[in-house]
Amino acid sequence: MAELLSETWSNIIAFLKSIDWFRDTLDIALVAFVIYSIIKLVRDSRAEQLLKGILIFGVAFLMASLLDLKTIYYLLKAVFDYSLLVIIIIFQPEIRRALEQVAHSRLSPLRLFGKGDEEAKLEIKRWQKAISAACSAIESLQRQRMGALIVFERNTKLGEIINSGTIINAEATPELIGNIFFSKAPLHDGAMILRDGIVYAAGCILPLTDNQQVSRELGTRHRAAVGMSENSDSLVVVVSEETGTVSMAVGGELKRNYTMEALRVALENGMIWDRSRWDKDGEIKAKGLFRRWKSK
Repeated sequence: MAELLSETWSNIIAFLKSIDWFRDTLDIALVAFVIYSIIKLVRDSRAEQLLKGILIFGVAFLMASLLDLKTIYYLLKAVFDYSLLVIIIIFQPEIRRALEQVAHSRLSPLRLFGKGDEEAKLEIKRWQKAISAACSAIESLQRQRMGALIVFERNTKLGEIINSGTIINAEATPELIGNIFFSKAPLHDGAMILRDGIVYAAGCILPLTDNQQVSRELGTRHRAAVGMSENSDSLVVVVSEETGTVSMAVGGELKRNYTMEALRVALENGMIWDRSRWDKDGEIKAKGLFRRWKSK
């Protein structure tokens, strides 16, 4: 018994010495992160059910091999021989969404395109004016119970979406935005795209979300807003035609019941201050943080 314990202990010591702690820990952490990301991606979507179906096929394949069920084994083997291609086809929407999320992650911050100080400040002023115009128009549309769908373009360029509508390329004013979404206007049913602080296009068609968790009470505009935010990093504002409620979709999530002041702050933070090297006081962010820390 003592010899067995001694041998077991020696094997454990030898195993621990054979481990490259830094490299192996990093390897395990990366694999865990990938598995977590996959679970997060497919959770609460149709892909979750598909994944369960694939696991059932895997168990059936294993049982057919163990029980020597040759016909079933041959058929399942034919499926698994092309499993990589099958998985790519089945999970194409989820794979695309994952790649798009990586593309517009914070690993590649915009910082207002790295423009010079003067040009960047002019763009900040354009966005402030555009956001003010949009909020004024939304408030008017809200009172009149007229629907609206406005996309604020950020890092992800929306060329394909813009091509589905009509190019406007005009300065953002409350009157222009209100006229576009007037109930009898030709472009009122589509979405408006704001790019670089101007009204760039209107009457655009947005992709609808296939998220089954979105409330069935929400109409096409809201589902289009969520779908657009899933496929890009845009901020998408929706005005409900039935209730006048103002909502905003970001990153596949829809937040509702915005007041005009809350909407203005959210848009300015998302479109200007989160992406600018300056803070709201006009100071470079690092210097502003240092000044606030020093004052304490």
